[in-house]
Amino acid sequence: MNQPVCLVIGAGAGIGGQVGKRFAREGFHAVLCRRTDEQGLNRLVAEIEQEGGAASGCLLNVVRENSIEERIAVVESDIGPIEVVLYNLGAQIGGRPLEETPLKVFELGWRMGTFGLFRTASAVCPLMAKRGRGTILVTSATAAMRGNAGQHSHAAAMGGRRMLCQSLNAQYAPRNIHVAHIVVDGAVDAPDTLGKMLGPEKFRQLRETRGAEDGLLLPDQIAETYWHLHRQHRSAWTHELDLRPWSTLAWWNH
Repeated sequence: MNQPVCLVIGAGAGIGGQVGKRFAREGFHAVLCRRTDEQGLNRLVAEIEQEGGAASGCLLNVVRENSIEERIAVVESDIGPIEVVLYNLGAQIGGRPLEETPLKVFELGWRMGTFGLFRTASAVCPLMAKRGRGTILVTSATAAMRGNAGQHSHAAAMGGRRMLCQSLNAQYAPRNIHVAHIVVDGAVDAPDTLGKMLGPEKFRQLRETRGAEDGLLLPDQIAETYWHLHRQHRSAWTHELDLRPWSTLAWWNH
């Protein structure tokens, strides 16, 4: 195989899975990676294949040494050139006061939120630069723009993620690699993340109320924005944007 690849790191049933589906519909081989739930991963792959697309999946623990680098090497060797990377891993450890945030917990947020992206870029940017093109899409959060009480680890990780994206752009945009930092400033209608945080009953109620009025970010619509970012002409690249439902106040108005 030598099909262009969209590599999704953090491919749950929400944003990651929908972006994989969207790119597969455009002829990409979607390589879906997630830490757990092999059954859910296989279901996503099967859904893409049923639509006529190409996909494969693997379980990936980004905290493990060399895990990201090894996966990128295998994809490039066995499937095709990675033209698009979506780094979609969250780093939310829940609200914790400073006194209840152990060093290991703080470090885990950084490893998932910032260091994992650094390792991904270190492995894939030289390959993209050699080919003269590439897109790196980075899902981020409100915490990248504003730190709140109890969010010491998350805000530090997301703030670092944002600055890393800016540094990557400074080096690689002149080499035709588009890096986009996407601030998801609102609740996403995603069973793997918000659904697990709230529990089945509260998640169902939220969908029936706010969701019924388009008050939740819909993953398939987010995926349309990610596809648009990849397709942008380089004379007018977007390097950072924020997404929220029409009824949600922006982070700076809170």
